[in-house]
Amino acid sequence: MLKCVVAEDEALLRDSLLKLLEEVWPDLNVVAACDDGGAALEAIAQHQPDVVFLDIRMPGLSGLEVATAMAVASPHTQIVFVTAYNQYAIDAFDKGAVDYLLKPIEKDRLAATVQRLQKRNGAGRNEASALAELVKQLGASLPKSNAAEPLVWITASSGTETKLIMVDDIAYFQSDNKYTIVMTAEGEAILRKPIRELLDLLDTNIFKQIHRATIVNVKHIASITRDNAGKGMVRLKSRPETLSVSQPFMVLFRNM
Repeated sequence: MLKCVVAEDEALLRDSLLKLLEEVWPDLNVVAACDDGGAALEAIAQHQPDVVFLDIRMPGLSGLEVATAMAVASPHTQIVFVTAYNQYAIDAFDKGAVDYLLKPIEKDRLAATVQRLQKRNGAGRNEASALAELVKQLGASLPKSNAAEPLVWITASSGTETKLIMVDDIAYFQSDNKYTIVMTAEGEAILRKPIRELLDLLDTNIFKQIHRATIVNVKHIASITRDNAGKGMVRLKSRPETLSVSQPFMVLFRNM
């Protein structure tokens, strides 16, 4: 039985795709259904699926960034990008060794995609250079996001005190169940918001996800080291502790 990971941040669209996959590919084993790019990358690295359906726009890591890392983390996985941009990037898709689905996903189109995936299964690995070139073309052709301006400051709790913290002063964010720990040089505070909700609010040029549960401010990084097993460690300028980098995320750091 072939394994699959589905990555789509909109719950209704994710559930719809899962339902359609049950209908057109009943013997497919969906091992993970993820709602952000970081979770998708870790699931792909863990399960080494035969196929992944990747939404291009996701919180944190985009589908394009996940695809870039996949060339190393799971090179045999076939990719199907899911996009709402009908008028963009079709030429790039058609020239690449990946498939695509347009939102809203139609059953007939999905069935045709499944047939192609089944024929190509086991045909070989994704070439990192070819995939990187495709991702570059897609990134250039897709429209820019209309997201709001990145956060400049936040309010977080420290004991009985509510602090106003400038985002530039934050060394990293770390997930703590439904809340998020905010770490600065002075200490920690609690943000009553899950880390996933921060992913689209931060400047992605400055804040990088290094683990499903950790986002680091690159301005606060002193160094990144890597052991023989591929595990990375971040040493900070403003904090004594070190931060673990999940092995799949190390690929993204090499491409920075």
